[in-house]
Amino acid sequence: MTHPLVTQLRFARSEFGRVLAGLSAEDAVKRLEPMNCISWMVGHLANQEQFYWLFLAQGKEN
Repeated sequence: MTHPLVTQLRFARSEFGRVLAGLSAEDAVKRLEPMNCISWMVGHLANQEQFYWLFLAQGKEN
């Protein structure tokens, strides 16, 4: 049986991909103050996901 957190992560990734579908590279780097651009947000989320799931959950070293 799949762990509930894995199910939630898969759902969140799916929804995130759905809302980014069709986004152009030009739009991804536009910054609408005071928010960061979408490309920065994607990188930030990827970094956080790596930290939580690889380093914390598996006890890996940086």
